[in-house]
Amino acid sequence: MALPGRLRALILAVALPLLFLSASEAGTVGINYGRVANDLPNPAAVVQLMKQQGIAQVKLYDTEPTVLRALANTGIKVVVALPNEQLLAAASRPSYALAWVRRNVAAYYPATQIQGIAVGNEVFASAKNLTAQLVPAMTNVHAALARLSLDKSVKVSSPIALTALAGSYPPSAGVFREDLAQAVMKPMLDFLAQTGSYLMVNAYPFFAYSANADVISLDYALFRPNAGVLDSGSGLKYYSLLDAQLDAVFTAVSKLGNYNAVRVVVSETGWPSKGDAKETGAAAANAAAYNGNLVRRVLSGNAGTPRRPDADMDVYLFALFNENQKPGPTSERNYGVFYPNQQKVYDVEFVLGGNSAGGGGSSSKDNGGLGWQDNGGVNTGNAPAAAGGGVKATSTGEAWCVANAMAGEERLQKALDYACGPGGADCKAIQPGAACFEPNTMVAHASYAFNDYYQRKGRTIGTCDFAGAAYVVNQAPSE
Repeated sequence: MALPGRLRALILAVALPLLFLSASEAGTVGINYGRVANDLPNPAAVVQLMKQQGIAQVKLYDTEPTVLRALANTGIKVVVALPNEQLLAAASRPSYALAWVRRNVAAYYPATQIQGIAVGNEVFASAKNLTAQLVPAMTNVHAALARLSLDKSVKVSSPIALTALAGSYPPSAGVFREDLAQAVMKPMLDFLAQTGSYLMVNAYPFFAYSANADVISLDYALFRPNAGVLDSGSGLKYYSLLDAQLDAVFTAVSKLGNYNAVRVVVSETGWPSKGDAKETGAAAANAAAYNGNLVRRVLSGNAGTPRRPDADMDVYLFALFNENQKPGPTSERNYGVFYPNQQKVYDVEFVLGGNSAGGGGSSSKDNGGLGWQDNGGVNTGNAPAAAGGGVKATSTGEAWCVANAMAGEERLQKALDYACGPGGADCKAIQPGAACFEPNTMVAHASYAFNDYYQRKGRTIGTCDFAGAAYVVNQAPSE
């Protein structure tokens, strides 16, 4: 299936810019900084940790002055929160909303780069009696920003949980709860569209997997290669549980009107490193795989879903620290990427690029049954940072580039032709009769070519995308 001649390669060279996404076109990854604990570092130390780790965006759950002052003049973009307890006052008294914005936003901006206000958090789930007050509160907060000439720079939204959906499986059946759809969600979406804001969604594949581990594949939940799940209602095939959850939200939104201009931001997502005996899947290795694969996917510009394949996605991982005073099961206290002593719970990076720790090299072992082998000695060590993108090389784990089966054979063929032609990948091993020709499938051949190209380019950002036809995994691909 690789390019038999050079004519198509020369034609495809003209289309080179279409095959890649620059760092500026990719989504962003931030972190949720919760403080329900009695053993966390002081805010100045926390901000220093974020800077060291390349964390450029943070979402808070309040407007703690010491935190906002520590974030001043760092360049870190910040989302602050108006807590559920203040919704009623903000909704019923525009003067309260104005005073709140003056005290908690205007007083720190622009030294502290506040870019958003989360009005409430999962109100439908945790403060049901305030549901009717949510959109009025958002409206008053936005009006206060407008009065202070901050509405163009600071957007207003409110994180919703997936419990706002009455149905989410299959994704094409996504629909908001009857008590929320017309009364709250449609007015909220109208507000978001009118103000140029975005819908915040808290999505946790862990909960769905843990409750249904007998029918949901762990690989499907962790962004690893898998057989996929067909949505018979739409004909779309899903290769990640998060995609399915987000497309259920997109479907529910579409049933309320045309809101294609309203972006979705994943305001919380994560995976616990520890849990109770009944919390299937709660483990550090799974947390590292989920967060690591998600970060790579978002930063490589390949975060679109089957329903919205071209959508960039901004994601806030939950959470920065393990928080020892959070109530509930053990998992609730073990979502942190860091321990309070600032040591990593597991190895995950907030940047994307090449590394010298693995994934290339001269191993000839079979890569998990996809029908291709490592790239035979290509040196991927000491890869430079991607030019212009602010994304540096990481030294974490192994990484492979694999074909995105849901891209379709036409897109895969074009990307394969480029990789094996002007891209410079060594595709001799997937020619008829060669060692890796079998299995003779588009996905297997494309995975071989894409990975060879990716390793040769030092795994820098944009070299495993091919216009959405490929994505990065950090475990050896398997079928």
